[in-house]
Amino acid sequence: MGIFDWKHWIVLLVVVVLVFGTKKLKNLGSDLGESIKGFRKAMNEEETKPAEPTPPPAQPVPPVQPVHTTAQASQGHTIEGQAQPVQEPQRKD
Repeated sequence: MGIFDWKHWIVLLVVVVLVFGTKKLKNLGSDLGESIKGFRKAMNEEETKPAEPTPPPAQPVPPVQPVHTTAQASQGHTIEGQAQPVQEPQRKD
C-alpha cells in the first residue's frame, strides 16, 4: 500500500513513457551517463595532478592609525551621498 506499492510504480512508469517517449528517455539516459563519466574523469585527473608548490604568504603590514587631534575627534564624520525618501504604498481599505 502507499506510494511504495509496485503497482503505483508501474503506472508512473507508463505515464512517464507516454509523456516523454522512449527516444527522449534513451537520450536522457545516455546524456546522464556521459556527464557522470566526465565528472569521474575530471576528479581522477585532479587527484593524479601533482600539487603545485604554493609561495609562502607575505608578511602582513600592520595598518597605520592616523593621529587625531582634539578638534578632529569632536567633529564627527560626514558620509557622502544623498538620501532618498521612502514612499510606502497607499493602503486600499
